[in-house]
Amino acid sequence: MSKIYGWLKKYIDPLVPLWGILPLASCFFVNCLVYWATMYLCAGLKHYDLTLPFDESVPFVTEWIFVYFVYCYAFWLFGYCYVARTYRDKKKKLFRFVTADMLSRVVCMIIFIVLPTTNVRPEITGTALSDEVTRFLYSVDQPVNLFPSIHCLVSWLCFIGIRNAKNVPLFMKIFELVSAVAIMASTQFLKQHYIVDVIAGVALAEICYMVCKYIKLPKYVRKFYDKVNIKILKLVGGKA
Repeated sequence: MSKIYGWLKKYIDPLVPLWGILPLASCFFVNCLVYWATMYLCAGLKHYDLTLPFDESVPFVTEWIFVYFVYCYAFWLFGYCYVARTYRDKKKKLFRFVTADMLSRVVCMIIFIVLPTTNVRPEITGTALSDEVTRFLYSVDQPVNLFPSIHCLVSWLCFIGIRNAKNVPLFMKIFELVSAVAIMASTQFLKQHYIVDVIAGVALAEICYMVCKYIKLPKYVRKFYDKVNIKILKLVGGKA
């Protein structure tokens, strides 16, 4: 056993199974590809504003930026790794999760192209730290690709991925549920998304996760990653 594989097995594998790292990393790659590619492809198209009366009644609260722009990324990383750790001995269930994640991004890509969306962001006049961070977010993140909300989609997947797992304690399920709901709330209070974006994100997560229980696609995805993992592990002196 090589030193590299030994280190990975000792320090990384207890946190997330080594065979699950590549599939999870692929989810991140597909997400970035879909988001940035569709933003580029749809730059010259007409974008639609899906504002509803409910959205206009929600106050603008910049303090939620720390949930939307800071906490969410830590939660997503933890959530996906926790799903992989939960199903360490149940590859079938993890690949259902991974396939649902990727499938949801394919659907997002289609929607982003067919129905480009945008919104009108409020003017930020304050000088508090939360105002400055929100102002920075607005400067680097264009108000496009809003429907469905990927923030809400990913957050909800973190929850439904472990929702019915018998080996996950109740307090952890509550933690993931509350975190997902908090992130959804942040999209509203920061005017990053409208309520229809939230509903669509949650619905898409549920639909893709349910569909992947009955189709054979997760099986093929698993076979592909099993073959790739075997080759990678051989390179670092390990075994599958």
